[in-house]
Amino acid sequence: MLTKVLVANRGEIAVRIVRACAELGIASVAVHSDADAGALHARLADEAVALPGRTAAATYLDADVLLAAARATGADAVHPGYGFLAEDAGFAAAVEDAGLTYVGPPAGAVAAMGDKVSARALAVAAGVPVLPGVEGNLDAGQVRALGDAHGWPVVVKAAHGGGGRGMRVVAGPGDVEAALAAARSEARAAFGDGTVYAERYLTRPRHVEVQVLADHHGGVVWLGDRDCSVQRRHQKLVEEAPAPGLDAELRTAMGEAAVALARGVGYRGAGTVEFLVDDGRFHFLEFNTRIQVEHPVTEAVLGIDLVREQLLVAGGAPLSVPVSGPAPRGHAVECRINAEDPARGFLPAAGTLRALHVPWLPGVRLDTGYEPGDAVPPDYDGLVAKLVVWGPTRDAALHRARAALAGTVVDGVPSTVPAAAAVLAHPDFAAGGVPTGWFEQVVVPSLAVTPAPTDAPADGAWIGGRFNRIPAPPATASPVRRAARPAPTRRTDRGAAADLRVISPMQGTVVAVEAAVGDTVEAGAVLVRVEAMKMENPVRATVAGTVEAVCVAVGQVVGAGEPLVVLTAGGAA
Repeated sequence: MLTKVLVANRGEIAVRIVRACAELGIASVAVHSDADAGALHARLADEAVALPGRTAAATYLDADVLLAAARATGADAVHPGYGFLAEDAGFAAAVEDAGLTYVGPPAGAVAAMGDKVSARALAVAAGVPVLPGVEGNLDAGQVRALGDAHGWPVVVKAAHGGGGRGMRVVAGPGDVEAALAAARSEARAAFGDGTVYAERYLTRPRHVEVQVLADHHGGVVWLGDRDCSVQRRHQKLVEEAPAPGLDAELRTAMGEAAVALARGVGYRGAGTVEFLVDDGRFHFLEFNTRIQVEHPVTEAVLGIDLVREQLLVAGGAPLSVPVSGPAPRGHAVECRINAEDPARGFLPAAGTLRALHVPWLPGVRLDTGYEPGDAVPPDYDGLVAKLVVWGPTRDAALHRARAALAGTVVDGVPSTVPAAAAVLAHPDFAAGGVPTGWFEQVVVPSLAVTPAPTDAPADGAWIGGRFNRIPAPPATASPVRRAARPAPTRRTDRGAAADLRVISPMQGTVVAVEAAVGDTVEAGAVLVRVEAMKMENPVRATVAGTVEAVCVAVGQVVGAGEPLVVLTAGGAA
């Protein structure tokens, strides 16, 4: 049995792990950046360690510092949660080499599944269906041959990482070179490796996942499936379990394929095998070797605490669920509540969370890393909470989820609650089985900008057309911290033309600056690239002109509306 676990993460998943440890009588150690000094996970853990770091984002990525914190506090195990180092085979190996227990799979399994080319090969060896594809040192001719043989479009993907970064859909032969260059560039920037591969692209698939659980004693089981097809830019918004409309034979075949792959890679712990389902057939997508954000819907229909199972398995216990495919009880839906504004193109935001409340209804659960008064910092993923709703049937679960969303209050930052409500209210979703492109094609265009009433007093918010008075946050609320801004570089040969500021359309991190002071640029030229929602977003010049000033540097966190570049319209003076 484990005695003390260092949680190498933050936010909702860190809170979840700390609470699971407490239930099992295991001591917990939280780590935190300066921006998270007052965060909920740090307040709840038995101990909290401040981590030094160049930037808030980098703080949670320093394996040496994390291991030093584990040694200093006497922790005998490390739980990586998800995100940050959770899919880093080097971190898993470092934990093992330090003589600590890694609450997750062996480093070899993480490495094998983290390389998508290797994962495809292992899936084939395990008899798991894969889409036609080509790997290796790709050239344009190979990609064209793939499309000609199996049909267009095809997709070019990063061999390492995920979340849609380093991914380009190629409509036809003429687009191959540009797609290869863009995918390699984005993959290199995001993952430090520009290796890509290509495979046939399905235009209307469903994204269905199978939960697997494996122990040290040779036990491997699959624990049902979930549908995660409601996505924007390959980021999930609404998930449900079990996946609606699949026949029992298909479910069983996917489950058995997931178990075969887990056995083949020597997996241990709680992981997820993801499939694309199209026309009654399934195809391997990837194997996520860590706990998934959407795992609560599986917990809700099976009555299993997957984080608890992770901790027990890591401590050497056998599986508490010895047989695959336990029958689900009822249906569950999860809605992610992110600090993003759907009416402004899902722009990420930061601020102080003045209120967070969901109605008390049967079967309603809220997983969150925040309490009212906490700061939602600009440095990290914007997940504020996960609303999980269970019902005895799918119709009952959807009805209850709509009621829960209608009564949910999030104040201080914009949230994706209206987008989730639009999904659950749509007849396509009620019918079940929407494809992965449905949300962006059907729902997003309906999310029109709705200006807030202008007569709201400062101590409240308009919610659902009604004014709600909200108490001021406590004085201990953590402020949002930003890195010091470098002084803008400017031209010295300034002309007479007026300055035009090019601003960031979103909160994010500057990953590339492609303009220099004095450059003459055309309208539409990329000036800066800002990463948000795990995707690079090019910020372009709106007019032709000369770069008067560059206001940001690579690695800097910027807010929506902050100036990135100043142009002098019309070219050099």
